[in-house]
Amino acid sequence: MIRRVTSPTLFPPPTYSHASVVEAGTKLAFLAGSVPLDADGKLVGEGDPVRQAEQVIANLEEQLRAVGSDLAHVLSSDVYVVSGETAVLSAVWEVVEASGLSAGPHSSTLLGVACLGYTGQLVEITATAVVPEEGTQP
Repeated sequence: MIRRVTSPTLFPPPTYSHASVVEAGTKLAFLAGSVPLDADGKLVGEGDPVRQAEQVIANLEEQLRAVGSDLAHVLSSDVYVVSGETAVLSAVWEVVEASGLSAGPHSSTLLGVACLGYTGQLVEITATAVVPEEGTQP
């Protein structure tokens, strides 16, 4: 269903693939940015990008579950972090790796940005995922 491709002529990526290929006819879900808000709309982990990343992943799992998918079926993601420091981006990426999101490995981009949509928000993840047919395995 999903073919992960890493080009042998490019620098080998540490925990992701260069591309994911899906045959036509597969159902895809294009997910809105997952943000670090709880069910009541309150910011989780104020000032803590690692805690916010954990909440973002938990919310992303809920978004995926709502469409009948899961982290193992994510084809690509963009991880936005409000920081210009490589160490902060790396700390957030460690949360992504630990979550199983990068287990595909899928195609991903990690970005340091100036700001995000909610006051105090430090992390956001967008994703595209396959919605498997019922009874199929990742």
